[in-house]
Amino acid sequence: MTHRERVIAALSHEPPDRCPMQISFTPEFADRLRADLEIKGRKMHNPHGGGNTYELEHAIGEDMLLTSVGWANCYYQDGERYVDEWGITWKQMPYETPYGAGYYTETVDRPLADASALSCYRPPDPSRPELYAEAEWLLREFQSEYWIVGVTVTTVFETAWALRGYEQLMIDFVADPELAESILEIPYRYHLTAAKTLVRMGVDMIWIGDDVGAQNAMLISPAHWRRFLKPRMASFIATLKGINPRLKIAYHSDGCIYPIIPELIEVGVDVLNPVQPASMDPARLKREFGSRLCFWGTVDEQQTLPFGSPDDVRAEVSARLRTVGDGGGLILGPTHHVQLDTPMENFWAMVKAITETPY
Repeated sequence: MTHRERVIAALSHEPPDRCPMQISFTPEFADRLRADLEIKGRKMHNPHGGGNTYELEHAIGEDMLLTSVGWANCYYQDGERYVDEWGITWKQMPYETPYGAGYYTETVDRPLADASALSCYRPPDPSRPELYAEAEWLLREFQSEYWIVGVTVTTVFETAWALRGYEQLMIDFVADPELAESILEIPYRYHLTAAKTLVRMGVDMIWIGDDVGAQNAMLISPAHWRRFLKPRMASFIATLKGINPRLKIAYHSDGCIYPIIPELIEVGVDVLNPVQPASMDPARLKREFGSRLCFWGTVDEQQTLPFGSPDDVRAEVSARLRTVGDGGGLILGPTHHVQLDTPMENFWAMVKAITETPY
C-alpha cells in the first residue's frame, strides 16, 4: 500500500497492510533525529507542520503529512521573548535533559487581559495568500502518495485563553458569559476561515481541537463545554463537511475527556487524538466507540517513551495493535511531540515496531 492508501483503509475501519504512523517532534528532538539520520544542515522545524521541509517524516516512513495555519504556529519563534501577530507575548522557558538543553515557549502577556481592549482589538487576517503557500506546495508534491492534514488546532478555547488569560476566561464563563462568547468568537472565525481555505485547496483531513482535559478529569465542566465550545465545534465541522462531505475531522484534546466523547461523535468528529493512556484507557475507547470513531496516537509520551526500555515500547505498540488496531481504525504515534528526553533507541523501537509489524 502507499502511505495514502494505508490511511484510507484504517479510517474506513479496514485492516491495512500495516498500521499507519504519524509522529511529530519538538525542534530539539528533530535536531537529534536529523543528526542520527545524517541529514545535513539544520532546517526549520515546527511540530505542527508549519514551516517543515518534511525530510524527517519521509525518512522514517510516516503516512500523514501536516500543514498548519493558525495560532499554533506561534509556539516556536525566535527570541527569548517575542510578541506574535495576535499581540500575545511569549517567553522561552528552558529545561535540561540528559541529551542537552531545550526550551518551551509560554505566553506571559495578553492583549485582552483588560476587557476594555476588546472594542479596538484587531486579530490577524486569515485570508493572506502567503499563509497557504506551504499547503499548496505540499498538496501539489505529495498528495498522490500521502494523506494530507490541514491543521487548525488551538481552534477556539486555547487561543481565547491566550488572548484573555486562562484564569480570567474561566471567571468570565461564570461572571460575564457574553464577554467570554465575544472572545471565543475571535479564534473561531479565524480558524474557520483557515480551515475552509485548506478544504477548498484539497486537504484530506482537518485537525481541530483544544485541550479541555486534565490528567484525570476535564479542565472545564461538561456543562461549560456544551455551552461555549460544542456549538462552535458543531458549526465548524458542518461548514467544512458542507464543502467536502468526504472530509475527515480529527479532534485533539489532551487528558481525560470521557464525558464529551459521545457528543464529539454527534457533531461529526471522525478521529480522536491523542488518547493519552495515562488519562483514558485506549482499549476501553475502542470497545465503546470503535465502530463510530477512529483513534490517532495512543503511545505513551509521559512514561513509556522517555523512561521505559525499548522492550517496553515494543510491548506497548503490540498492545495497541491487538486492541485499538483490531479491524483498523488506528493511526499509531506518540501522544505528544517526541521530547528531547526520549532515548533514541526507544524512538527507533517505536518506529520499527509500527512499520515492521504486518496486520
